[in-house]
Formats: sequence, structure tokens, C-alpha cells
Amino acid sequence: MKSIYITQYGNSDKAFDIRETEIPSPGPGEVCIKVISSGLNFADVVARRGLYQDAPPNPAVIGYDVAGYIHAVGIDVIDFEVGQKVVALTRFGGYAEYAIAMVEGVAVLPDDYDFHKATALATQACTAYFCAAECISLHEGDTVLVQAAAGGVGSILVQLAKYYGCKVYGTASTKKQDFLKELGVDLPIDYTKDSFKDIIKKETPDGIDVVFDSIGGKSFNHGMKVLSPGGRMVSYGAASQIKGNKTNKLKAAGVVFGFGLFSPLGLLMNSKSIITVNMLRIADYKANMFQHVMRKVVKLADEGVINPTLCKTFAASDVASAHDFLESRQSIGKVTLGWE
Repeated sequence: MKSIYITQYGNSDKAFDIRETEIPSPGPGEVCIKVISSGLNFADVVARRGLYQDAPPNPAVIGYDVAGYIHAVGIDVIDFEVGQKVVALTRFGGYAEYAIAMVEGVAVLPDDYDFHKATALATQACTAYFCAAECISLHEGDTVLVQAAAGGVGSILVQLAKYYGCKVYGTASTKKQDFLKELGVDLPIDYTKDSFKDIIKKETPDGIDVVFDSIGGKSFNHGMKVLSPGGRMVSYGAASQIKGNKTNKLKAAGVVFGFGLFSPLGLLMNSKSIITVNMLRIADYKANMFQHVMRKVVKLADEGVINPTLCKTFAASDVASAHDFLESRQSIGKVTLGWE
């Protein structure tokens, strides 16, 4: 089988090497999947830049989500069988023609569900659902800010917030404003032209109920400033550590300081909450919770509540171009690699 390895950190044109490797055998509690589609995530870009501490050391096969068919099952696996159409979360290793996944991270797909679209369910949709339905409770009438609302997680957070009856503010670049309107964002904000903090303070002087932040740094800091008493900040990323086409650890350090300092006493006095989410940690330490989230997400997708946007599919051999496209922030929704 073919596997895509990161062999050196930096620009995509020099980072990858496609190698022939053996098809892996699933261990207890695992399945092996014949991959049709491998999903890309911004965390992959961070890993390729050498800034993601969870990523395995080079040479490494990264990749979190795949969709395909069950190829083999571990000796104790009874919930899945060879030939089933599935989506899965992988603990890296997803950039390959065959991938291993723990059974708690696998869900059977409806027969007519698109493989490439399905990859968004394992990471983006699970992250969005966990943030919006497990970490907090959204209520009808809540005001919600979704940063990067045109992205994979952001767009699904918008869908969930509208499903729960919330008023949604969403940030994106100029060319993505029409997409935000199509999603149902009540007040799209062009972050390249306007300060979301100023707009929200003008629109809702008392602040808003929930902020979903994947940017980090100053974005997080300003989001805290627009929270109302009783407000909840849900942080699930720090995309601002990547700027332009450079690996810049000084920039990453600046993002850390940009978050600001928050005293528990200050949060307590205003009953504000900060919640952070890393879905790998949930998968590692709360596997049953992840299984619940994955199954719920597939059910909501089948019902049409969650409808991931498939942006673009690249041939697996063109992984460098796929990374460049994702890193350019041109994408709206999910970017995938195809193995067929």
C-alpha cells in the first residue's frame, strides 16, 4: 500500500514522501480500513510546520480522519464486519491507503453518503458537536460568535447553533461572506475590514452568551471581552500561530502571550467560563464519550441537521498542493485526498 510521510518540516513541496508499506493488521479493539478518502485538517498544516507537539516524530504519517470500507477487524471486535462502509477517526496514520482506527472512533455510514464529505464527520463535526452540545448547552435565543465560521468546524457550529435557535455572529474573510449568509449567519463579520469586538459591542452592549474560538491569541482575548456575565468561551484551536508561508516559532510564542491572563476570581465574579477542547484527548482518555459523539454526529448528518461542505478533493499524490490550498485559507469547508 501507499503511505504519505512527512520527512522534513517546512514548505509542502519538500515535506512529503510517498512510500510503499505493508498493510497494517488491526490489534484488539481495532479495525483496518481500506481508505477511499483521507481528510485534511488545519492541525495537519501545523504538524507539517513542526509546531504540533502531539504529532509523531518524522518520518511520520499524519491524518486524523478517513472514510472507506472495513478491510479487517481485531480478534475481539464484534460490532463491525468486513465490507461495511464507515467513517473513522485515526490517531494519525490517515494519509494512507489502509488505516487503523479504534472501534470507538468508527461509525457505519448510510449507503448513499459521500465518502469525501464523510471525513468531515470524524473531526470537524465531532469537534463542533462536542463543543456545542457536550461542553456547554446552547439555548434558544442565545447570542453566539463563531470565529472562522466558513471553516470545517466553524460552519458546522453555525448549523448546530441555528438548529438550537441561537442568533449567530460569524467571522470570515471578504470572499466568504456570501457563504456565511447561505449558512444562516445572522451577522457576518469581515475580519479583514472590521473589528468583531467593536461590532458586537455596538450590536449587543451587554455582551454575548457564547464564543467559539479556533484562532487563539488576540482573537481569544477580544472574544473574552465581548462575553456577557454568565458567558462561555469555548476554545478549540490556535490557528493564528501560522502566518503566511513560514514556520515561525517566535510567532507561535507571541500567540501564547496574546491570549492574555485571566484570574479565576475575575471569572468567578462575572460567572464567565473558559472551556478548552482537544478531541484527541477525548478519544485517548474518554473513548466511550467519543463513540457517543461520533454516533450522534452520523445520525444528525443522516437527518440533515449537520451538512458538511465539501470544498475540494485532491489526488493523494498531490498532497503538497492540497496542503498549500488549505494553508492559504481559501478553503470553504472540507479538503480531502482521494485514493481512487
